[in-house]
Amino acid sequence: MFQPNLFDAHHHHHHHLLDMGNHMKDVTPDNELDLIRDIEDFDTKSLPDIMEGTLGDDDQDQDPNQRPNKKKRYCRHTQHQIQEMELFFKECPHPDDKQRKELGRRLSLEPLQIKFWFQNKRTQMKVQTERYENSQLRAENEKLRNDNIRFKETLGNAACPSCGGPAAIGEMSFDEQHLRIENARLREEIDRISGIAAKYVGKPMLTYSNAPMRPLDLGVEGFGPPPPQGLMVNMYGGASGDLLRSISGPTEADKPIIIELAVSAMEELLRMAQAGDPLWIPCSQDENYEILSEEEYLRTFSRGLGPKPAGIKSEASRDSAIVIMNHINLVEILMDVNQWSGVFSGIVSRAITVEILSTGVAGNYNGALQVMTAEFQVPSPLVPTRENYFVRYCKQHGDGSWAIADVSLDSLRSASVLPRCRRRPSGCIIQGLPNGYSKVTWVEHVEVDDRAIHNMYKPLVNSGLAFGARRWVATLERQCERFASAMANSIPPEDIGVITTPEGRKSMLKLAERMVISFCSGVGASTSQTWTTLSGSGEDDVRVMTRKSMDDPGRPPGVVLSAATSFWLPVPPKRVFDFLRDENSRSEWDILSNGGLVQEMAHIANGRDPGNSISLLRVNNENSSQSNMLILQESCTDSTGSYVIYAPVDIAAMNVVLSGGDPDYVALLPSGFAILPYNGGPEGGGGSLLTVAFQILVDSIPTAKLSLGSVATVNSLIKCTVERIKSAVGGDQNACPSAMP
Repeated sequence: MFQPNLFDAHHHHHHHLLDMGNHMKDVTPDNELDLIRDIEDFDTKSLPDIMEGTLGDDDQDQDPNQRPNKKKRYCRHTQHQIQEMELFFKECPHPDDKQRKELGRRLSLEPLQIKFWFQNKRTQMKVQTERYENSQLRAENEKLRNDNIRFKETLGNAACPSCGGPAAIGEMSFDEQHLRIENARLREEIDRISGIAAKYVGKPMLTYSNAPMRPLDLGVEGFGPPPPQGLMVNMYGGASGDLLRSISGPTEADKPIIIELAVSAMEELLRMAQAGDPLWIPCSQDENYEILSEEEYLRTFSRGLGPKPAGIKSEASRDSAIVIMNHINLVEILMDVNQWSGVFSGIVSRAITVEILSTGVAGNYNGALQVMTAEFQVPSPLVPTRENYFVRYCKQHGDGSWAIADVSLDSLRSASVLPRCRRRPSGCIIQGLPNGYSKVTWVEHVEVDDRAIHNMYKPLVNSGLAFGARRWVATLERQCERFASAMANSIPPEDIGVITTPEGRKSMLKLAERMVISFCSGVGASTSQTWTTLSGSGEDDVRVMTRKSMDDPGRPPGVVLSAATSFWLPVPPKRVFDFLRDENSRSEWDILSNGGLVQEMAHIANGRDPGNSISLLRVNNENSSQSNMLILQESCTDSTGSYVIYAPVDIAAMNVVLSGGDPDYVALLPSGFAILPYNGGPEGGGGSLLTVAFQILVDSIPTAKLSLGSVATVNSLIKCTVERIKSAVGGDQNACPSAMP
């Protein structure tokens, strides 16, 4: 990936433009000046001269012995007439006969005088424009000439990579040739995307060669000094907090820069995905998972990389896996913002496509380019979300693989507040396999201010399991298994219970998917507008939020309270997960089931791990008014974390779903648990981080005022549940590491 800055192609190109500009009208600098002087000094020929081609009366009275004045006589307009015509010219440079007559009547001039004044004015404007363009081209040519000299000097002073001595020109010629080919290829790609983008957005785009050149703040290996530090600081420009609410699309002038950034990001991603040791250091517990050597990265991608601002930390990791999905479907999921945020709902709390610059070619996403904003989360209110404004670029490569690259566009947003997170070239390479599976290599590279993270979650975030490549790949693997299960056209033998048709099974899977997405959107620290935070600013507080729900068939109408809290347990995550998902131990922690007997009415396995399943539970409770209440539950687990999510469901509504009816009209209020390893170590040696989140309908009237009693009730409910879980799973609760630095 190189900055397309080389000399010869540009040099000839600009000479050609310059010649076109100079010889467009055969206007030499001298006669060009004469023409302008004539226009400025004399406004229009006097009418008698025009009409009759004779001299005026004054000239006829001259002495016949004197040589007649060869210069034609001109008539000056008054200041008022010129001002009026100038004003009219601004509005309409080409007046018709009627307008000329009206203007002549107003200014006491003949229509023909008006006509000639406008003709001259148009010529004057044209000449001035051409003169300006010529000077611009001359300046650009001069700059390219200087660059050419500088590059040749750099080549001349280059050192031999093996011995450190001066390199002979012969040794450099291959590299120089390689750079030229690379630059030509990059320019071709940029121009091609610009063309596609122009067709799509319906507005002419600047071609690459006319685009304002900005040093890319990316690892660009090539010539030229690194950009000034100010650029790096500028990359962090932009307000955090309401990024997703306030963002507007890129300007026309920004679009060529965005394309340039996207192409460079793709180059860097491909190199990062293919590189080995020493750029990537394998993780001791798993060789597939690797951490970036920052020192090696700075050495390999040295050009264009400024120092990180104070307080900003680099997080970069790489992971790969073979997933049960073909490459076409994977590309579609990653390029469709709704599918992407649905599949990765545990990581992506909100996402918006701000503008599509190109839809790609040939009916697929090859060459697709879109500007996006997204908010990334960990399922706990104690970990601040990370917001990004970035471009996503999808490209199919010669070997048939697909690559999807993201890179932040913070440099294009001017604001005084610095965002907490910036996305360096990140993304994934997808290689289709003959059996319909795909090999996915994922690179995640961000620079972030993580000082606001609670101490309890710092080991997890530092391990890379919170936001790193492993979490994306593990989630994708699990979701691909879920999709494969959902596609089954018959009922697999491991499914048990009341589901009797494939349609009923699919409806139940779809309902459970909506429940999981809804739970994930409310469990983290998202700054989403839909919730209003009432309490929970302190470290050990329960965060209580409220939302009014109206006109949403998937939610019960009224005032909903959501309460969430996170705490540490000295027990491995798998043990906590198995305890919470088992219907037989439910009465030990679930206050709402009130000690009733819980039976599993239906079971759908949707992954290789037995923990990945959907259940329909019935609570039989003689003392409760909610007799025969049904609970829909989904449990899911992978190496980076687990969830147990559930929601009470109406029996009548569930019967519709089980017979294959539309699940979108079933009202759900999901509650549940997110279980994360404390330190990302093997088998959760450091214990578990458990987030408990409840949603409760406190009033079925959306306009009702929220009482403090309701908040106190949900507060005590969640605290009571926490105490029950702590006593049930055991362990030394006093050894909590949350007080660790």
